[in-house]
Amino acid sequence: MKLEVCVADAQSFGAAIAGGADRIELCSALETGGLTPLPGLLALAAAAPVPVYAMIRPRSGDFVYDAADLDLMRREIDAVRAAGLAGVVLGASRADGGLDEPALTQLVAQAAGLSIGLHRAFDLVPEVAAAVEVAVGLGFERLLTSGGATTALAGAARIAQTHALARGRIAVMAGAGITPQNIAALLAATPVDEVHGTCSGPGVSSAGGAVRLGFATPRRRVTDAGVVTALKAMLPG
Repeated sequence: MKLEVCVADAQSFGAAIAGGADRIELCSALETGGLTPLPGLLALAAAAPVPVYAMIRPRSGDFVYDAADLDLMRREIDAVRAAGLAGVVLGASRADGGLDEPALTQLVAQAAGLSIGLHRAFDLVPEVAAAVEVAVGLGFERLLTSGGATTALAGAARIAQTHALARGRIAVMAGAGITPQNIAALLAATPVDEVHGTCSGPGVSSAGGAVRLGFATPRRRVTDAGVVTALKAMLPG
């Protein structure tokens, strides 16, 4: 079972590789759920010894995108391709939370030649079965889900439903709140194909002035190589 580690800075990138991650999801602004990574991080990741997938998310907030957002996302996909990374992770929603199939069709076409994953926009869908069929039909390799809950363990029943509906046509990757301490309980509760996490330690304190002026959160999540190693050791196969 593969472990994907989500990172948003150079320190976390190095720790994920040192800890034995099978794949890396690259983003920026992890505290907002992850945005498209900056050019410097794309360039750094190009030399990684494992596949790196870049998040394509042009702004914080929801995943309901207009024409201007989609134009920017297509440009970001081109930048990922030019950087030489393995793939992209993206998603787009309708106002009701369902997957925006026309928008995703555009983005998937733009990503031709790259591997593609569907991010947790999937967790907003009102009908899981229909969303799985859309994802499979569009050619996504995998979908990331917490089962529509704040943590994967809490959403285990819906993850199991998603896995059953997928029938091996698309990999189901569980993510959100997964740690070495709870991974055994998650795997006992639901079948999954892959696991996703930040594998962060206790966090890095931000400078007080930056926090006071609203430039930073009190603590910044940074991947810990030891947590990566510990989590990977608990995965089967």
